[in-house]
Amino acid sequence: MVTSGQQGRRQRQGAMADAGGRAAEHQVARLYEAQGHRLVAARWRGQGGEIDLIFDAPPALIFVEVKRARTHDLALHRLAEHPRHRLFSAVAEYHALQAVPQECICRIDAALVDGTGRIKILENAFV
Repeated sequence: MVTSGQQGRRQRQGAMADAGGRAAEHQVARLYEAQGHRLVAARWRGQGGEIDLIFDAPPALIFVEVKRARTHDLALHRLAEHPRHRLFSAVAEYHALQAVPQECICRIDAALVDGTGRIKILENAFV
């Protein structure tokens, strides 16, 4: 049986993890924007899943999955556990709903954020 104290601790931990994830996404968004890319959507949710960040970088669209952990290696491990089919399904759904032209170049990057806020970008991480 879960006590109210345990439940409260879990809720606080979940809220802290969500806030940390949002902060990491914000850091990554600033990095891509500094490179001249325009943020199109953050936490875009479709029926198939969620895309953390989407950037317009003509002639391409860049979909970014952000993973935050104490180290880049741990973030990479979490990325490996991520159900890729949900990410691919969300990207396909975004394409269909936004009428993205077939000739559009698209890539899916992974952004790994460690506990100190350092960011490591893996371009085309899911190829």
